Amino acid sequence: MRGLVKERGSLAGKHDFDSLSTDSDIEVRSARYAEIRLLADMAHRLVPGVQMSADVLSSYFAFDPETILTFSRQGRLLGAIAFLYLNDRGHDALLLDEICLTHPEREFLAVSNEDVSATYIWACAITGRGICGYGKVAAHLRKSRYVNADVFAQPSTKAGRDWLIATCFKQTQSFQPDLWCYQRSWNRVPMPMPASTVSTRSYADARH
Repeated sequence: MRGLVKERGSLAGKHDFDSLSTDSDIEVRSARYAEIRLLADMAHRLVPGVQMSADVLSSYFAFDPETILTFSRQGRLLGAIAFLYLNDRGHDALLLDEICLTHPEREFLAVSNEDVSATYIWACAITGRGICGYGKVAAHLRKSRYVNADVFAQPSTKAGRDWLIATCFKQTQSFQPDLWCYQRSWNRVPMPMPASTVSTRSYADARH
């Protein structure tokens, strides 16, 4: 499921990913096992070139139930977003193009009691007003397990590329082709500032 987005609708202007609003009526939650086949079918329809079967998707979901988040409104399923939560080895493998992104090796995935080194947006298939739920996705990635992990993606459509640009992702140097990265604000090297103007708040404060 290499690629990012096939979606209807777009975001206007530019908004930092971690600052996207959570004020919407879109419910974002971990997928349920019974939804996997429907979500796989939706991905086949909406994401160019997707080939992953429901059985394969189910196996990664069993490994980590937070691999897939669903978007719904008033009980109607609007789509889902799938992640690869990479450990240190997986992070390096992503940058070096040494990971199979269609069937990623489990050795590169963070286990449930392990902090995530990098989050890769594996696929995203969302329709209609579901795009208003992205702020809640960003909030999910601010949980303690994921908060220090920069977010990576590869767009497969113009809409996907536009979304990355609109949410402050930038193309990053790597052996992985067309890899984009959103660097968490607390991971960014601060610009030099006069000592008298430096805030005493910690970077951790900015995460909440």
